[in-house]
Amino acid sequence: MTEQLTEDSRPHLLRGVKLKNDQVRKAWVLLAPERYLRLNAISVDILQRCDGAAALATIVDGLAEKYKADRAMIERDVRGLLNNLLEKRMLGL
Repeated sequence: MTEQLTEDSRPHLLRGVKLKNDQVRKAWVLLAPERYLRLNAISVDILQRCDGAAALATIVDGLAEKYKADRAMIERDVRGLLNNLLEKRMLGL
């Protein structure tokens, strides 16, 4: 059973998963054993905030403020990305 993402969850990259700016490909990537994901700028902004200290609600609030966007829309997108990474076992709570 996978962990459930809640407002109080404190997402973080699991051991062995690295967020890296790949200079060769000129792109941000998420590296894990036998996995490679190329990221867009907003995904990078989300993942840089997933340090294990900040709660999901705090991450969403910060992004909504930064992008001057509807909080519900930001939360939906953040949850989508993080749930995808949880399923891939690249993220912990």
